[in-house]
Amino acid sequence: MDERIIMTPDCVAEGAAHLARIEPRFADALALTGPLPLRRRKDGFEALLGAIVSQQVSVAAADAIWGRLKAARLTGPRKILWASEEELRACGLSRQKIRYARALAEARIRYAALRDCPCDEVIATLVEVPGIGRWTAEIYAMFSLGRADVFAPGDLALQESARLLFGLEDRPSEKALREMAAPWTPWRSVAARLLWAYYRVAKDREGIR
Repeated sequence: MDERIIMTPDCVAEGAAHLARIEPRFADALALTGPLPLRRRKDGFEALLGAIVSQQVSVAAADAIWGRLKAARLTGPRKILWASEEELRACGLSRQKIRYARALAEARIRYAALRDCPCDEVIATLVEVPGIGRWTAEIYAMFSLGRADVFAPGDLALQESARLLFGLEDRPSEKALREMAAPWTPWRSVAARLLWAYYRVAKDREGIR
């Protein structure tokens, strides 16, 4: 596996400098956002459970639900399987997300092995689990595995940020944003960080946990 891994803030800065060279609007955005965050997270079950919690809710709501799960010590696979539906719903999980969390706990993913898999293989493995779509898999590859050239064009904050930064009339579709991001290789993960940072400046709220 020869994909670039983002390990340190210097890696992010290198990617940001490359993006600023190839796209003037990225240079303008960087002038507003300042240095971009590393955003590395641990990999494993807890990281994917957190991504499921974040699906289709605001960052503030996801943070609140995650805080309740942590306080109740319900963030491990066995704890998720042993907990009652009432306990999980009390933390803020919907019935659908409870089903997804339990499917993830039962999937027995070999998380350590994913570290050495190509990104396409990582995503293909994860999306086999009910409740893990391409967005969740891409976010995991980006933040938990540190892959430098993965993007998440289905993310609404990225779509809105791209609309604002590039002066588009409408928010781009997932397909359109994926095509738009192609020239940003091999640093598409940094482009995503930059667009989220720009979203925070432009909208005065977070676009990603």
